[in-house]
Amino acid sequence: MADFDLFVIGAGSGGVRASRVAAAHGAKVAVAEEYRVGGTCVIRGCVPKKLLVYGSQFAEDINDAAMFGWDIPTKKFNWQVLRDNVLAEVTRIEGAYTDTLTNNNVEILHERAVITGPNTIRLASGREIGAGKILIATGARPQMLDLPGISHAISSNETFHLEKIPERIAIVGGGYIANEFAGIFNELGSSVTLINRTDVLLRGYDQQVVDRLIQISVRKGIDFRFNARIDRVEKVAGGRLNLAMTGCDDLQVDQLLIAAGRLPNTRGLGCEQAGVELGDHGAVKVDADNRSSVESIFAVGDVTNRVQLTPVAIREGQAFADTFFGNIPSRVDYDCIPSAVFSHPPIAAVGMTEGQAREKLGVVRTYTSDFRAMKNVLAGRDERSLYKLVVDEGSDRIVGIHMIGPDAPEILQAAAIAVKGKVTKADFDATVALHPTMAEELVLMR
Repeated sequence: MADFDLFVIGAGSGGVRASRVAAAHGAKVAVAEEYRVGGTCVIRGCVPKKLLVYGSQFAEDINDAAMFGWDIPTKKFNWQVLRDNVLAEVTRIEGAYTDTLTNNNVEILHERAVITGPNTIRLASGREIGAGKILIATGARPQMLDLPGISHAISSNETFHLEKIPERIAIVGGGYIANEFAGIFNELGSSVTLINRTDVLLRGYDQQVVDRLIQISVRKGIDFRFNARIDRVEKVAGGRLNLAMTGCDDLQVDQLLIAAGRLPNTRGLGCEQAGVELGDHGAVKVDADNRSSVESIFAVGDVTNRVQLTPVAIREGQAFADTFFGNIPSRVDYDCIPSAVFSHPPIAAVGMTEGQAREKLGVVRTYTSDFRAMKNVLAGRDERSLYKLVVDEGSDRIVGIHMIGPDAPEILQAAAIAVKGKVTKADFDATVALHPTMAEELVLMR
């Protein structure tokens, strides 16, 4: 007899949703978490990082306030206050996640779990557990570079616990994590150098929007080193780090942050011994129902390396629980997933880029609005926003929306519904603008 109907390994967003919903359907559920309930997003990812984005944005807001009549005589920032308040909020949310599980009668086991067979798990304490189904929801971890002296570097995990803001920081990577932290540290007063091994940033986002972010970032003082790589890291006098480089001059910095991607957390999990087939970078290979190569073992979230986004993991966890414990067959639709980069200013996108649309659909039309937000005009800030619509010529359907500017992610969430619903450009044109807003630009492009 199994001890549990479902045993979940990992109490992140996907694992918590699957556990709660399966238990609500009447299943006996346990979840093992070796670190903290909440997973990457809550503990050391999107939630604390977004709070740092909010905190860093005040640097510009305080400067702009003078043009709006506010006299703020001193501009003093205390990193320790922001850091500790963010960590306290993380702890509060962790408690809320824990309450959600316990209120739904999910047993939480605060220790590492390893798969020993199709229906068996061993805890770090030595306890052996049987389960009707096993769900792997262990997420992903930062990928560190393999080079001499890498132990002197930090990953995104450690940024939330720094003792002080570094005077000079180098960030390695070209994705959303690298660009977000580049903006955060730049606004908080660090001299930031972003190092990328290619000349491509934010692969998958529309090139016009990415180019605009680079232009704005350069004006704000962020130094980009493209087609460059670190050969070795050495600690020198004063505790600084010397970065021996190829592709550019050597650098000396106070902190080195590696943000070069994330790897699925399957190392030492027992997948191979249990017969679970793994793909690239150790990702669990699953079908449309989240089932692995072993009939009783499933996986959701970043550990599958399908789409590494928290809302996707939540949807996958919900679909798994509904399908196998609620008799409600469900599958996740991966088409038109909106995404954002919380840079300064932020980027938001849904659907196809112009290049993707031309390749898939042939003839497309594009519409752009290049403007200064009203707030930036009065503040004397030259920063310009850019909105872009990609339209299928044959059907007039809007197949992509791409934006960079203040509050772009907030605006795009509603706009993404239109793309998902196959709304046409004529529908946008027929919609009365809400004035004065930045969002009105979406329905004024001709």
